[in-house]
Amino acid sequence: MPRLTPEALHTLAARTLSAAGASTEMAAATARALVYADMRGLASHGVQRIPQYAAHLRNGRADGAAKPRIANARGGAVLIDAGFGLAYAACALAVQEAVQRAREFGVSYAAVCNSHHFGVAAYHLEPVGAAGLVGLAFGNSPAAMPAAGGKRPLFGTNPIAAIFPRARAAPLVIDLSLSEVARGRLMVAAKEGRPIPLGWALDKDGRPTTDPKAGLAGSMLALGGSKGAVLALVVELLVTALTGSAVGFEASSFFVDEGNRPRLGQAFLVVDPDALSGRATYDERIETLLAAMTADPDVRLPGERRRALAAAAARDGIELSAALLEQLRALAAR
Repeated sequence: MPRLTPEALHTLAARTLSAAGASTEMAAATARALVYADMRGLASHGVQRIPQYAAHLRNGRADGAAKPRIANARGGAVLIDAGFGLAYAACALAVQEAVQRAREFGVSYAAVCNSHHFGVAAYHLEPVGAAGLVGLAFGNSPAAMPAAGGKRPLFGTNPIAAIFPRARAAPLVIDLSLSEVARGRLMVAAKEGRPIPLGWALDKDGRPTTDPKAGLAGSMLALGGSKGAVLALVVELLVTALTGSAVGFEASSFFVDEGNRPRLGQAFLVVDPDALSGRATYDERIETLLAAMTADPDVRLPGERRRALAAAAARDGIELSAALLEQLRALAAR
């Protein structure tokens, strides 16, 4: 399969999005996030999403001319309106505001409304860790999981990510979706014509399935059963009740070209350790815990494998299928 350097893939991704109607800023911000995912082996959130994004831009499900703006703010709290555009530029503004306000007030909560798919949640926290701050990221998505005990999809897969800076090492990065697996993995399996394991999804009649297309038409199983479903509810409320965004069942699926504007929500909680126990105590506590974890030779810290994959991709390039590369080049030429 062909390989592209991260820089070449970013250029191609940005051209493709621009050709579909995204502004220069929106296209560049989106391309950066998608290449970040591909470099870390997260193809389900990488440039494979571009045909979907391009269709949404062309069909009006996303506004390519949207410019994120501050809609409301007080102290450490700020609400960013994405203006129905792709999410990445709005999330970047939210994180920028969150970092500034956390430095001033010790803690901040920056939320985004009228948004779209926001990709790898941990991506948005990279500037938070670089600033020496602790961060959490939350987001909702179109309905894919039922409430505990239910059958009708109501919540999205609703990812949670966290970043904890370290004094003499790369930040600890944690990223998980609250479904058993990310829904994008079903999308990849469906495109490649391969089955999925039992326990990932249910069909539209609530039966376990190994058919990814049936799973996409049905619902995802929550991570940890009812506990995962309740956590998904917590995330849903954090990014909708506090922002005015659409709840998952109000948004049309990302996996169809036609539909409504998703109007989803995201939120970023940022904390300055100096405002609480202090930097020296924070550094000692995190290193004490991580040293105890890694004393067991079988323990691998979250994020380590992704970081190694990113280093390899920077050195060797990013592998894409020939079909996807051809599709992106065709879209860029439209």
